[in-house]
Amino acid sequence: MDTPPEIPPEQSLITYPTHFPIKVMGENVEGFAEAIVETVRNFDPSFDATTLERRPSKAGNYMGLTVAVFVTSREQLDEVYRTLTTHPMVKVVL
Repeated sequence: MDTPPEIPPEQSLITYPTHFPIKVMGENVEGFAEAIVETVRNFDPSFDATTLERRPSKAGNYMGLTVAVFVTSREQLDEVYRTLTTHPMVKVVL
């Protein structure tokens, strides 16, 4: 996998550190939300699971979650995305 080009801080649209919202979708199965919280806490140990936003799909087959992860750098944010994207319970990360 190629490494994305380095973006100088003055050209970034994100100012770090920040709480960055990430949307995660997966099948609406037992343990999905808990698995995502556990994954996020690997990067943000202070993540408060009560702030997790849940949105089931219309038919109830899928669950959309929004997590606001505290990140301190572009590299950390990229790693959060990579880790969530490769999680076996995750279908989509936005």
